[in-house]
Amino acid sequence: MAAKPAGDSVCDLRFGQVGIANVRVTGNDPAALQAALAERVHKAPQLFARAAVVLDLGHLPQDIDRDATAALLDAVRAAGMLPVALAYGTRHIEALAEALNLPLIAKFRAAYEPAQANTAAAAAPESTPTPRRARAAEAEVAPAAVVSPTAASAPTLHHAQAVRSGQQVYAEARDLVVTANVAAGAEVISDGSIHIYGSLRGRALAGAGGNEQARIYCQTFHAELVSIAGRYRTFEEIPDDLEGRAVQCWLEGEKLLIARLDR
Repeated sequence: MAAKPAGDSVCDLRFGQVGIANVRVTGNDPAALQAALAERVHKAPQLFARAAVVLDLGHLPQDIDRDATAALLDAVRAAGMLPVALAYGTRHIEALAEALNLPLIAKFRAAYEPAQANTAAAAAPESTPTPRRARAAEAEVAPAAVVSPTAASAPTLHHAQAVRSGQQVYAEARDLVVTANVAAGAEVISDGSIHIYGSLRGRALAGAGGNEQARIYCQTFHAELVSIAGRYRTFEEIPDDLEGRAVQCWLEGEKLLIARLDR
């Protein structure tokens, strides 16, 4: 009898949707970064203490070296968060990730090199078919783009069971409707809008693919965190008169607004 490969009995490797925060750094000042993140951890320790984060260096005014990057990573750790990767960007960032033995996360790629990207796109023959794996890779590394009308019109994902602590429900390229409660420590994510016809005590992240027109509707609002297209507000930042109410959340510019529905 042939021996079973050792790897089959030792582990099971799978890929899935992982909720992870992106720390976008705009200045090379470790002390200022530590103070800013420590304040967030202090305000919402249940969300941010020892939270895994990706460090995004693509918005710095100029490239920094390995030692400066290591200092920023140390600042994140000192604030109480755990940096696990760098956000994919330029070849310089790729070299930094290799030097620091960190992975690159393509999910948070910004348009750091638009000129090169546009040139490459123009040079590609329109009639050349794109393999399925290549299309999947392009979707993963693309900047946060608004969900297309075709994607937005995909059948809504209906979830009738309670979302328990530690569970996650993700509606890819469509809206999400939850007709039960979302417990504390649970997470519901949608590339479109989210409708919750029960109590929200966990986290709701709408417009996960960058759709700034997405909204969150909730019947009974006790959320730990709500987010639309990456902009978020935690429970500590939500007015007391909204707790337990029916609310909607939406974006106006860079600001996430929350208002009652039962007026």
